[in-house]
Amino acid sequence: MATAEKSVRQSVSLPTRVAKQVKALAKTEKTSASRVLVDLIEAGLASKESEKERFFALANRLSESADPTEREKLKKELARMTFGE
Repeated sequence: MATAEKSVRQSVSLPTRVAKQVKALAKTEKTSASRVLVDLIEAGLASKESEKERFFALANRLSESADPTEREKLKKELARMTFGE
């Protein structure tokens, strides 16, 4: 039998616009606003982790590449990821 993960109660203040979107999404999905928030947070955390992995993969390719054209392309992509467009 799997053990349930222990929940931790958190209080979060949301901008009105975001709170309305969360409530609307909860209504559409026929679930609670809390469930929607958990799903959105989990998706955001997964996205951040994926972005971090992509960054390190590009950095690794840069360190292993001998092709000056590819190195320049990788440097630009890493700079874009780090500093934005």
